[in-house]
Amino acid sequence: MKNLKYNDTQLSKELLSEIKEISLSLGDVTIMEFCGTHTHSIFRYGIRDILPKNITMLSGPGCPVCVTDNRDIDYFLALAEMPNTIIATFGDMIKVPGSSKSLQDIKAEGKDIRIVYSCMSALEIAEQNPKKNVIFLGVGFETTAPTVAGAIIEAKKRGMDNFFVYSMHKLTPPAMKSILELGEVKLNGILGPGHVSTVIGSDAWIFLPEGYKIPIAIAGFEIIDILLGIKALLRMIKDNTPAVVNTYIRTVKPKGNKLAQDVMYEVFEVTDSYWRGLGRLPESGLKIRDKYEDFDAKKKFLVNTSEISENRFCKCGEVIRGVISPLECPLFKDVCNPSNPIGPCMVSSEGTCNAYYLYGARL
Repeated sequence: MKNLKYNDTQLSKELLSEIKEISLSLGDVTIMEFCGTHTHSIFRYGIRDILPKNITMLSGPGCPVCVTDNRDIDYFLALAEMPNTIIATFGDMIKVPGSSKSLQDIKAEGKDIRIVYSCMSALEIAEQNPKKNVIFLGVGFETTAPTVAGAIIEAKKRGMDNFFVYSMHKLTPPAMKSILELGEVKLNGILGPGHVSTVIGSDAWIFLPEGYKIPIAIAGFEIIDILLGIKALLRMIKDNTPAVVNTYIRTVKPKGNKLAQDVMYEVFEVTDSYWRGLGRLPESGLKIRDKYEDFDAKKKFLVNTSEISENRFCKCGEVIRGVISPLECPLFKDVCNPSNPIGPCMVSSEGTCNAYYLYGARL
């Protein structure tokens, strides 16, 4: 597949024809795309509309902003209220609502909230403002954790004492296990995350066919990537041969990126973590090791948060688990939209509700 064009129209038609042929010998099939970027790509290319009617695509918990629990949101909002503090964050976190407000609200009140595109940018802000505490909000899966770890290592090398990270990093395999063990949705296959798998490797997903008899196809994000992944899944489902198939070989290797893993685990260690919609999952998060505790905002700043609450009408948790589509949420579109987000699934550029709204999905 070295010279493969991943937006080739003719090849797309051929793959779709093969998918339709395989589907003729199958009953109803439900595939979950774990990654939020896959969800948006699937909508952008109209893949849901062109697949055979017996194939259903569900969106999973693959949006790190969406799965961030209100416990963490309220905590970093309290950090943002502290005097002499600069909060550095990715843009997706600005509008995410906590129990009573968002970073955008706090910024409007005059607090120093800055959007950055990397943790290293936050490090530079700290160097430029030596008399202020700069706290970077570390949100993301295994994809972003190595870069944040690298920034912390660099901060230690520079002897910085005003740079901190509030780690909300999460590990994806435990979330997939949780979805399967809850048993709320019957899944026949998983479209595996490409970016995450680039770091952790395709072998990290072996537990799916071995422990749950569920096939997984790791895919990239172009239309050919996604159709190749779906085709591989349907073949495995048809032949009852669950396995890990890597259709994103130009990026994903069996063992992943060892350098990225080494940097990540030099700074972080595995811990339990709260996920929106899934609750407390064992060994599903990353906390900063004691060796680097001088940069841990959780240890440096102990803040009080008021009673944690969520909008009871927001169905973001059910959407994350694939139990409902955003169209079944009573707030979708009319009340909850990108201009007035009630839940994080509408805020994030990887959010399922955002995708449904952006691409005008209908029942």
